[in-house]
Amino acid sequence: MILIDDTCISDDVKEKFFVCNLDKCKGACCVEGDLGAPLEDSELTVLDDLYDKIKPFLSEAGIQAIEKQGKYIVDFEGDYSTTTINDRECAYAIYDTKGILKCGIEAAFNTGVIDFQKPISCHLYPIRITKYENYHALNYDQWSICSPACDLGEQLSVPVYKFLKTPLIRAYGDDWYKQLCDEIEGE
Repeated sequence: MILIDDTCISDDVKEKFFVCNLDKCKGACCVEGDLGAPLEDSELTVLDDLYDKIKPFLSEAGIQAIEKQGKYIVDFEGDYSTTTINDRECAYAIYDTKGILKCGIEAAFNTGVIDFQKPISCHLYPIRITKYENYHALNYDQWSICSPACDLGEQLSVPVYKFLKTPLIRAYGDDWYKQLCDEIEGE
């Protein structure tokens, strides 16, 4: 376990290997699970404000789901997540020409239409953050649908924390990420 400021990072983040392999998994994380992508409270306003710019990048089914259910939903625990299409794929997910699910929000970001890349929970996956009163717990979420990513990560020798450098910096900052690398690589 690694402790930095108010974060507690699981050893799996340094020890496990991971590189998304969309050709193999087809973006299954955008369709599998009980709910859509978890959302931070601050991301609700972002989706409200940017939806009209994101909408042209979404599928017709996604647009219909959002217009019927809202830009996000509240689950039974009072947490927010992205809307889903028929309780399946994220309403913000889009299929590319190869049948791979990708993020419509990120497509809008990549073309420069918006400055928000995608929900941080998606960007940080396979790390899941549990927020407690005094600290955040960062845990590696091992899921069978990501077996191809684990295999590719091991083949390329890319640990989770290196694969997720950009979103970890987005979430916690450059100094925090440098401390994480120093803790792991200084051992």
